[in-house]
Amino acid sequence: MGIATINPATEEVIKTFEPLAETELVDRVGLAQETFLQYRETSFAERSQWLVNAAEILAAEKEAFGKLMTLEMGKPLKAAIAEVEKCALVCRFYAEHGADFLQDVSVETDASRSFVRYQPLGIILAVMPWNFPFWQVFRFAAPALMAGNVGLLKHASNVPQSALAIEDILLRAGFPHGAFQTLLIEAGRVAPLLADWRIKAATLTGSEPAGASLAAAAGQEIKKVVLELGGSDPFIVMPSADLDTAVATAVTARMLNNGQSCIAAKRFIVAEAIAAEFEQKLVTKYQALTVGDPMRPETDIGPLATPAILQDIVQQVQAIVAEGATVLVGGERLDRPGNYFPPTIVSNIPADSKLGQEEFFGPVALLFRVHDIDEAIRLANSTIFGLGASAWTTDPTEQDRFSHELEAGSVFINGMVKSDPRLPFGGIKRSGFGRELGIQGIHEFVNIKTIWVK
Repeated sequence: MGIATINPATEEVIKTFEPLAETELVDRVGLAQETFLQYRETSFAERSQWLVNAAEILAAEKEAFGKLMTLEMGKPLKAAIAEVEKCALVCRFYAEHGADFLQDVSVETDASRSFVRYQPLGIILAVMPWNFPFWQVFRFAAPALMAGNVGLLKHASNVPQSALAIEDILLRAGFPHGAFQTLLIEAGRVAPLLADWRIKAATLTGSEPAGASLAAAAGQEIKKVVLELGGSDPFIVMPSADLDTAVATAVTARMLNNGQSCIAAKRFIVAEAIAAEFEQKLVTKYQALTVGDPMRPETDIGPLATPAILQDIVQQVQAIVAEGATVLVGGERLDRPGNYFPPTIVSNIPADSKLGQEEFFGPVALLFRVHDIDEAIRLANSTIFGLGASAWTTDPTEQDRFSHELEAGSVFINGMVKSDPRLPFGGIKRSGFGRELGIQGIHEFVNIKTIWVK
């Protein structure tokens, strides 16, 4: 099916949508360009107030927006509500700090006066995924709008109501008509859209193939892109770690969003001296998780977002077991309506397993044992990905080595990898390039202009 809300807990088709006709799409781009020419002249104070208004709408209606997300993609309702709260946080962050981030910066040179000025680029196209339907969009929209850009959103086709709700929130908050528009279009229409001269740059969060496709299209047009792609994040536990805290965090870090998160911990790399105890504790906690209706408060794990994602995770688990790995808990889809797959732990993964380096986009933990920190770092860095990494140790020397040697956009010591509006977020290697959030994120889509006056 094309653009539609399909409840992943029941497989019921809730609502379908017709894609925009080509003439409508042309009109939307035209409106965005016209709006930009006026919007870029608005003040930081005006933009800041509109972001604050958006934050207030999100906070006041968080339960309704949370239920909409859960209906469309299946995350537990409590997690969906927390996502809406985080969106309000990023709006408030850029409302408070955006103007300072974009102030002229004086530089001493041979000129009488020289400085750096930050100016908006124009229309930014955002291609966003279904797994965090609100957060992924707001972490782009808040800095982009604060900088004076306007946005066009091509959201994932299984979360159309979330996409339309975001546009409505920003309109209600006071942003001008045309400053942020949701485009209900198919993926195949993104590349031709990006070729329009009025669209100045693009950002994508999603799979590696989707990122490569967008980057190729942007390259043909010499346009800036920011890509936040997949990950196979390591979660390393050394003998000095607080084991109970590490295990508890390991569950959250893997099961976040039903396991469908690019920055979820996916490969658990544990020192041999504590591996047996870590494994036993992790199995016990996985067995205690409640799988069920994501709308119910007691549910820890809801359904996967689509039947295709469920089928992918089933095939990956079957394939890695065929290579010689062992399933400690879970491992087979649940016999019930909906896209349900249980919390799963796989161990004894062969050293030469290619699947052991892949991204498992579901509630599946891959468990590895290593002899020392050197082996842990080699294994952690052995994938094509480099998004985030978590390492658990109280040894200062080990902490320094992990911080310096792990190949990732983010390294968290004794904590779970997460995005934070105050810090830049993004990856290296095939996890993408560019940064979102922080001061670095708002500078991605501006003209960093040098001014030199004699």
